[in-house]
Amino acid sequence: MDSDIKIAQAANMKHIREIAEEVGLSEEYLELYGNYKAKVKLEVLENFKGRPDGKYIDVTAITPTPLGEGKTVTTIGLSMALNKIGKKAVTCIRQPSLGPVFGIKGGAAGGGYSQVLPMEDFNLHLTGDTHAVGMAHNLLAAFMDTHIMKGNDLNIDPFSITLNRVVDISDRALRNIIVGLGGPLNGVPRETGYDITVASEVMAILALTTSLKDLRQRLGKIVIGSTYDGKAVTAEDLKCAGAMAVLLKDAIKPNLLQTIEHTPCLVHAGPFANIAHGNSSILADQIAIKLGDFVVTESGFGADCGAEKFMDIKCRYSGLKPDAVVIVCTVRALKMHGGGFEFIPGKGVDKELMNKPNAEAVEKGCENLEKMIENMKLFGIPVVVAINKFSADSEEEIKVIEKSAKAAGAEDAVISDVWLKGGEGGLELAEAVARAAEKPSQFKFLYPLDWPIKKKIEIIADKIYGADGINYSAEAEKKIDLYTRQGFDKLPICMAKTHLSLSHDPNLKGRPRGFTVPIRDVRASVGAGFLYPLLGEMRTMPGLPKVPAGTKVDIDEDGNIVGLF
Repeated sequence: MDSDIKIAQAANMKHIREIAEEVGLSEEYLELYGNYKAKVKLEVLENFKGRPDGKYIDVTAITPTPLGEGKTVTTIGLSMALNKIGKKAVTCIRQPSLGPVFGIKGGAAGGGYSQVLPMEDFNLHLTGDTHAVGMAHNLLAAFMDTHIMKGNDLNIDPFSITLNRVVDISDRALRNIIVGLGGPLNGVPRETGYDITVASEVMAILALTTSLKDLRQRLGKIVIGSTYDGKAVTAEDLKCAGAMAVLLKDAIKPNLLQTIEHTPCLVHAGPFANIAHGNSSILADQIAIKLGDFVVTESGFGADCGAEKFMDIKCRYSGLKPDAVVIVCTVRALKMHGGGFEFIPGKGVDKELMNKPNAEAVEKGCENLEKMIENMKLFGIPVVVAINKFSADSEEEIKVIEKSAKAAGAEDAVISDVWLKGGEGGLELAEAVARAAEKPSQFKFLYPLDWPIKKKIEIIADKIYGADGINYSAEAEKKIDLYTRQGFDKLPICMAKTHLSLSHDPNLKGRPRGFTVPIRDVRASVGAGFLYPLLGEMRTMPGLPKVPAGTKVDIDEDGNIVGLF
């Protein structure tokens, strides 16, 4: 079969006006970016509020291998399959970060015959939203350092500053730096660092805001550090929030694209799920739910990461309640969790072992799937398991997964073959999801907001990860005390942890037991509306692998992009 980019480049696209018209959006609601992309104006929310809500479906996954298990492929393919069975569907997904695109993962537009188009634009700059986020964030950092240099009227304690600068490239050399060198004209020297742009609180705000007014208010609440007497210092105090909002006035509008089968797809915001809350924007979902019979959105990584945050953070601020959850799994990932093979950092994987049938390892690895189903059922939502099919999968291995999923409480477990067949390969999955969405949803949050910070952290570690306990560092204890005194203790919790294990340790596969979660630090994203503990060695700036994906990307003499995947 052709590569993803060749399939995408050969596909026939409709003008974006046609895609919009199919869900009742006239051109007055669009800002066109060429023929195949458009921003959707927020006036839709007010003008379409009388329309009934569509069914709201979240797609998540088991703990993945470093290769990924096809969650975006399944999200897109499910949307196309729902259209084929007569349900008008709209897809909502995040915009990829350029860090992974040129780093270890490559693009995130789906794959095969289940992609978002135009694939190159989607994976690269799109309409510039990520750049606007980085500009707004770094403007605040510049205001802050200038304020300190010019007399520090706010009495900011430089040792309390939690705001790093950001860049949307995986660059480990920038994790820890010193600014202000070269004499007094260049600022006050201090230690700081860079985060990747998608880890910026500004990106999280873009994903969680509900209006331009709300965006402006949230930006003003960003806390950059404290005064010497322990009071929070905000972007509003620095008089920077207004300018930040101006930089984001277009980025707040969701982007409309299309799938390879012309299903409308709203692409907006791109927070990481292992660092931030890992979901596309509330605004995109609120618009989509008025446009279609079904909205299929996606949470980053597994049901212990993005999906937990979807429920406990995103749904709190959006007011939307999911009707069903789809958990994507693969034979190869469950085989890995069962000890059938392993990924060795720097060396990759033994592909012969990965593709060799091993029903026993799959059965053992299903512990991970069973825990993810258990996690989602804690929120009172019906669960459907999608088995993303690969050519090496055996019938015996698939039957093991189906049996384990249903025994763990899934409504159904069905094969998804959308990568190879597009929407046709997801018809059984679409029918299963439609049935599950008709069942009563008894949605509930995992915890109330008025619990103390530690109690909220501990219930996530206990119920979602299966940990035996928590170990707080001295720095974490200090921050919890500070944020409680500053009145931030009523915010939800956004755990920053590895996506490669249910635990904090990427080496613990399957369903780890008997472990204690170390909380290294706790940080406040007050504007976004959450606190985020850092678990173990979790970092907010990734690094490149020895052979970055960007080494394969080029442009030919005719101006065509090659090597993007």
